[in-house]
Amino acid sequence: MTEKELRGKVVKTAQAYLGCKESDGSHRKIIDGYNAHKPLARGYLVKYTDSWCATFVSFVAIKCGITDIMPIECGCGAMIELYKKLGRWKENDAYRPAEGDVIMYDWDDNGKGDCTGYPEHVGIVTAVNGDEMTIIEGNKNDSVSYRKLQVDGKFIRGYCLPDYAKKAGKAASGTSSKPASSAAGKPASGTKEQTYTVKKGDTLSKIAAKYGTTYQKLASYNGIADPNKISVGQVIKIPGTGTKTYTVKAGDSLWAIADKELGDGSRYNEIKTMNGLKDNTIHKGQVLKLPTK
Repeated sequence: MTEKELRGKVVKTAQAYLGCKESDGSHRKIIDGYNAHKPLARGYLVKYTDSWCATFVSFVAIKCGITDIMPIECGCGAMIELYKKLGRWKENDAYRPAEGDVIMYDWDDNGKGDCTGYPEHVGIVTAVNGDEMTIIEGNKNDSVSYRKLQVDGKFIRGYCLPDYAKKAGKAASGTSSKPASSAAGKPASGTKEQTYTVKKGDTLSKIAAKYGTTYQKLASYNGIADPNKISVGQVIKIPGTGTKTYTVKAGDSLWAIADKELGDGSRYNEIKTMNGLKDNTIHKGQVLKLPTK
């Protein structure tokens, strides 16, 4: 994966959660995903009522499997400190951001001189066009939403810069011409990819429920930037299904297994349901059935 592709993956992952909000509880999957990742930053379990902008950025890092270059935190100030330790904190008004950069805000900025106040909010840059950039943020008006801002505009505290080039280089050096296989077990036969034509009154969530998947997965699979916007007549590709087995290892959690084996930690509930688990408790040596990707 190239640096550009990795940056794009981060942005697309964040965009898959556009519209998640507190009012209907859909933001809870983000909080749950963050809390399921261990170890927790500073040992703190984020509450549904907490501010969750940094939690959202960290959740995206967890889902993309890049917490080594995009360290997780639930607080903006603490997140900056982690990037400083990596030498990846940029505090320069002349800096021109790029897709995938993490932007920090200080709402007390008076617009005069260098902004050095305490950071109160954070987001991920999705695009830069001329002197305007678009940012996706968790907890913007209690939801995952976009913001447009002038490059070098007011309220910018600085940028946390994940080392995408370094990560992309490692990924490239570790690639193999052999097809990947899972030691967890061979997938069983399942359905092949299907298609569905959107009808009046359809939502991506309804379509996902019909085929036993999630709207996030359908959005990602079809390259849909905004899951809330589909149109009548649009053809939605439904990924094939099947099952395989996985033997639980020491330190595993349902979230970690879903993230590693399915590429999406938020799918841990699928594993839970498929195996008839009453809670998230699993033990070493336990054999779980998993859906295929």
